[in-house]
Amino acid sequence: MPQVQLLPSAINEIMASVAESFYITQSDRYGLMAAVLDDSISEEERCSVNRLLRSVVKGKVQVG
Repeated sequence: MPQVQLLPSAINEIMASVAESFYITQSDRYGLMAAVLDDSISEEERCSVNRLLRSVVKGKVQVG
């Protein structure tokens, strides 16, 4: 199985894109999956990912 690797600054880019459009793309979802699987991301980045996922669950962000 191929290893999933998070690109540098990907979380910030995803957060900025979603904040502007309130929409999460398939590539954003792959980036979030990589972030969740990456043990080396900072606590701040992990909190950002969790906040974004809560927004999806609450219906504030649409999934495409």
